[in-house]
Amino acid sequence: MVEQQEQKNEQFKLFDLYDVSSIEIKDPAMKPYICLTPKLLLKNQGRQTDKLRSTKINIIERLALRLAVPGHVGKEHKLITSWASGNYTKNMKNVLKALKIIEEKAKTNPVQVLVQAIEKGSPRDEITVIESGGARYPQAVDTSPLRRVNLAIRWFVHGSIKKSHGKKTKIADALANEIMLASKENMESFAYSKKNEAERQADGAR
Repeated sequence: MVEQQEQKNEQFKLFDLYDVSSIEIKDPAMKPYICLTPKLLLKNQGRQTDKLRSTKINIIERLALRLAVPGHVGKEHKLITSWASGNYTKNMKNVLKALKIIEEKAKTNPVQVLVQAIEKGSPRDEITVIESGGARYPQAVDTSPLRRVNLAIRWFVHGSIKKSHGKKTKIADALANEIMLASKENMESFAYSKKNEAERQADGAR
């Protein structure tokens, strides 16, 4: 009976589309912070209220939630458009379209490509400003695994909006392209370029 239940769990797929049982997370530090629990519907509805609650939310849902509130890049505020503004259904549809585009172009599991993009598009160290005796100077610090995941997702959304807002490119196409470029460590990726910039600044502040 137990073996039958385990087999059912192994066969269960995310959205009944993507098998996540064989997804490999190469960075051991990020394994506890990338949730890949297979569900037919990803909608947390604010149930997770404990500490580190975001680690219990599926990474696909976290990407859709960030797409709903893209925020701004530096001091350049981004407009909230009709395809965003907190609409869960529209945002999740865009994420699913992006995954489908990745699957068609990469000929592999798009969730695995997303995980690789998060690993390669997130900085391992960055800088903080320390003030001592009235003087301010930068200091290199290690980036926590949870912040690495958060930054990668944020930069994916910023990069895709930058390439699609007010242009002919659709948000799903731009998001798919951003994720694939980051997974290949391509400097045309907004996330990967931001990662290199953060690590370069950290090296200079050591």
